[in-house]
Amino acid sequence: MTGSVGFNTGSDYDNGPDFTTIVLHEDDPVSDLQFSVYSRRAPQWALLTAIMLLAPLGTELWAGHKANQLTESQRRSGWKLLFDGKTTDGWRNYRKPKIGSGWQIRDGALARAAGGAGDIITTKKYKHFELSLEYKISKGGNSGIMFHVTEELGAPWQTGPEIQVQDNVDGHDPQKSGWLYQLYKPVKPPWAIRFENQVGYKSPDVDDATRPAGQWNHIYLRIHPSKCEVAVNGVSYYYFQKGSKDWDARVKKSKFARYKQFGKPTTGHICLQDHGNAVAFRNITIRELDDTGTVKDPIDGTLPLKVVDAFPKLQWEGWEGVDEKGRILPLRPMMIEHARDGSGRLFIGTQSGTIHTLKATPGATQTQLFLDIRKNVRQWKIENEEGLLGLCFHPKFKTNGKFYVYYTHSRKGHDSILSEFRVTGDDPNRADASSERVLMTIPQPFANHNGGPMAFGPDGYLYLAMGDGGGRNDPERTAQNLSNLLGGLLRIDVDHKDKGLEYAIPKDNPFLKRKGARPELYAYGLRNVWRLSFDRKTGHLWVGDVGQDLWEEINIIRKGGNYGWSLKEASFNFGNSPKPPADPPIDPVWEYDHQIGKSITGGLVYRGKRLPALRGHYIYADFVSGKIWALKLNAKTGRVEKNLRVPSNRMPVLAFGEDEAGELFFATETVNGRGLHRFDPTGK
Repeated sequence: MTGSVGFNTGSDYDNGPDFTTIVLHEDDPVSDLQFSVYSRRAPQWALLTAIMLLAPLGTELWAGHKANQLTESQRRSGWKLLFDGKTTDGWRNYRKPKIGSGWQIRDGALARAAGGAGDIITTKKYKHFELSLEYKISKGGNSGIMFHVTEELGAPWQTGPEIQVQDNVDGHDPQKSGWLYQLYKPVKPPWAIRFENQVGYKSPDVDDATRPAGQWNHIYLRIHPSKCEVAVNGVSYYYFQKGSKDWDARVKKSKFARYKQFGKPTTGHICLQDHGNAVAFRNITIRELDDTGTVKDPIDGTLPLKVVDAFPKLQWEGWEGVDEKGRILPLRPMMIEHARDGSGRLFIGTQSGTIHTLKATPGATQTQLFLDIRKNVRQWKIENEEGLLGLCFHPKFKTNGKFYVYYTHSRKGHDSILSEFRVTGDDPNRADASSERVLMTIPQPFANHNGGPMAFGPDGYLYLAMGDGGGRNDPERTAQNLSNLLGGLLRIDVDHKDKGLEYAIPKDNPFLKRKGARPELYAYGLRNVWRLSFDRKTGHLWVGDVGQDLWEEINIIRKGGNYGWSLKEASFNFGNSPKPPADPPIDPVWEYDHQIGKSITGGLVYRGKRLPALRGHYIYADFVSGKIWALKLNAKTGRVEKNLRVPSNRMPVLAFGEDEAGELFFATETVNGRGLHRFDPTGK
């Protein structure tokens, strides 16, 4: 997703900043990331378009990562530039030895700037790969991106499938930007249909994630025998398998059926089309894939650690792994907390609505049921993103016995509840369920992206991360809307009350005086934080924010910061909103793409003593891949110095936590009670 004057596209991935300028166009069918250009008779405005292309390509509406530069994550995971923003090295005209003067470099973009420019191809051929690029198309313009192009026929589209590039508003072609020309167009995924049916919401059956002509749009293309994908401005459009029965049937019904070589080559050039209209491309990057599709893990080495069961003989009060009918009843520990009370206890919150406590010693064999509110909590078996989702203890818990819980209520609807509880007067290991004081009730439009991670900051205030409310593509545009709490990070004072509230608003909250904004907001532009933590040494607030189709990200929260969703996903633009944000989005300190992992589990900065090799690193994981990493940030530059692999058994990590001494634990779903783990140095 990007911005520029007069062009729009429909693909499913977006990368880079937004420009407000005139663009060129895109058109033609292609599989994922391909620009194609038809050159028919030039319309009356063609001369004006050409003149405009010679002018600067515009100013940024809001910044993504720097144009024609790889992010640290891209560099480490094998992406390479196909265009450096300065030269046309690596490109030539179709069936010619060099690139002609009709293609010029303007403001760091490769622009079709004059008539007769002609289609251009990479000098190198590619077999399996991922392509990521941005395009800007002129008003009414048309172009395309093709792949697996060979040069035995008169035009590249006669062998290479084309991803259409055009102005979807004023363009003449019924094939919209991002579509694989006459073959595939966007398909709404089944999970999105299911969530929409639950609440009676209806989004368009066919996505158009493109921004208008003159704005930058992003396309992502993956070509591999097992699965190909196209995404436009971060939104996944469709999947296909080149050469499959479905593919062959679609080709047979298309205009390409007359060309026997169409779609047959398995290796070929990438082509950008000259369709006679002004168009520009930038941030053209590629990652080659092997036959397995495996990509390089973005790491700088491996830490000498191993995973062990933290409490190998642990039994959980009030939970059995099977019911009376022999059905497995897994336990999902979602939070690992300590109370800062000197007791040496860990508190484990489960998604079903129980909180357990135990002494954090290796020999612990039994938990005590600290709180049981299962009757009030929507069970995660109904919707696996609902349930008990947040737990933290008051900084003065030792004297006041207060702690805070965030959960999805079991009543009809999808209300999220933030409540205060207290321990019983005579037993510090038992909480009083009847002591509940509801601080906030937050309606949720969908059953996913409920948020819930929370913690007390060094300032004594409670920080609570909200999801964007769920659905696909942030359908209600909540995350950039300061008039609601969804997609925001809240900061409240639980020790005082403002009029009409069960809490108070800190007087220095950044949006307190902004017209129309919720005063509870401390930051915004978040999708679904999972999880958050304060660095006990620096006080920095770290969050892992779960992405949608292409990227996962890690942020360090600044007061009043906008973290981009749903205008951006990680460092890359997202969606079709051309409206600039209220505050410039802040890029994450780290991100990784969905070929590496698909759902981040945020962790914490390790400040303990048991694991010297890990000290000062932010430990985090991916729930889907089961990978665990340790990120080292340069405190002065704010740049990543190292991203290290932590050996793991690839279990889906639900949460990280620490004890009072700062020693690290993590949790996985369990059916035998051994769902709590720690790391030991190799050799122990």
